[in-house]
Amino acid sequence: MKIRLGPVQPERLFRKLLPRGLFGRSLLIVLVPMIVLQGVALEIFYGTHLDELSRRLAGAVAGEIGFMIDQIDRDPTRRTLVMQEADLHFTFHSVFLRNETLRHLPPPDAPGPVDTDLAQALAWDVHRPFNVAWHTHPGILRVNIQMADGVMSIDVPRKRLFIGTFYLFLVWLIGSALLLVFLAALFLRTQVRGIKRLAEAAEAFGMGRDNGPIRPEGAIEVRRAATAFNRMQERLRRFLTQRTTMLAGVSHDLRTPLTRLRLALAMQPSVTPDDLQDMESDIAEMEHLIGIYLNFARGEGSEQAVPTDLPVLLEEICVAAKRTGATISLSAPETMIVTLRPEAMRRAFTNLIDNARRHASLIWVSTARNGASVQIFIDDNGPGIPEQKRETLLKPFESDDPGGTGLGLAIARDIVIAHGGGILLLDRPGGGLRVSIELPG
Repeated sequence: MKIRLGPVQPERLFRKLLPRGLFGRSLLIVLVPMIVLQGVALEIFYGTHLDELSRRLAGAVAGEIGFMIDQIDRDPTRRTLVMQEADLHFTFHSVFLRNETLRHLPPPDAPGPVDTDLAQALAWDVHRPFNVAWHTHPGILRVNIQMADGVMSIDVPRKRLFIGTFYLFLVWLIGSALLLVFLAALFLRTQVRGIKRLAEAAEAFGMGRDNGPIRPEGAIEVRRAATAFNRMQERLRRFLTQRTTMLAGVSHDLRTPLTRLRLALAMQPSVTPDDLQDMESDIAEMEHLIGIYLNFARGEGSEQAVPTDLPVLLEEICVAAKRTGATISLSAPETMIVTLRPEAMRRAFTNLIDNARRHASLIWVSTARNGASVQIFIDDNGPGIPEQKRETLLKPFESDDPGGTGLGLAIARDIVIAHGGGILLLDRPGGGLRVSIELPG
């Protein structure tokens, strides 16, 4: 059976050739433009400037040799004098080998276009058979020209045909490329290390290994990602702790009414109307507790954040609080649009106002912008909360009210933090408690 292989798609081949890691791809992004740029610079220098200089230098040397040969041809008796003058003025070293003929030499292998340029210039100026020995002596090239009665051998300094700036340019080009590669690799490794640590921390946390917060490092974006991961990790850690605590609290809080119901059922033959009323009260209390626990466990649910007019929301909450007998006033601008989850924030503000109503007779709600954020203050004229107990009362099932569940402030705190804000319990100027909430504007 023959297997027919289709043509390899260029995109797939390109993806296979690309490095898979971020370090390799980032380094490639830096290196490819640099190599292309230096290649273009080398081509411009080598292909235009160096070629032009090479032709001019080779033409100058060939012209001097051609002038020397022409003078000898015009008056062969002045050969020695012409050679001496040429050696003096052109920095040649000339020797005439009488009755000699040109010998075959290997083809020149001088770097660059200089050998070809010199051969073309000599053919144009000398009009005689010649050859060039490039490696007879260090720093010297020898031009052999066939004369009628022998061979004229002329040693020419190689420096007259080569420019040192080309080698300096080449060394600078290669050296700078290597230096840039080293610096780019060093810099990119530092950036990639922060991303790798973030990925490793996320993988470990996903598998249940809590290694604590990671240290932000690298570029600003990488640091922001690491900081956001630390905040997310802290939220999840608090979420798990609170849910575990909630389960323990549910079992504790529901045990008492269940015990009373069990005893009432055991005494069923002698149940009186008062007992039935007590049982209904226990059931209502259980429903109330279950509702609170469900709100706490549900948190924000799947509600999406939308632009909301905050003063309108606060006005609705205050009107509802007045129906329950609270004395409450609101001070807020006519309109203030804030992106938030309205039902979740309604639950948070309601919990805070209910908490204030249980301990105070007057409540003041105010809001104002503070730069890029929004501040909401809920003040009351109650006894306040001692400073050492404020952080504790924001935790689940911590309450200084014997009849409370200790979840109101915890639910409010969770909702505010989930919105990217913060909540503080402070002393109200003039006495009482101030709840300060700050939300992103």
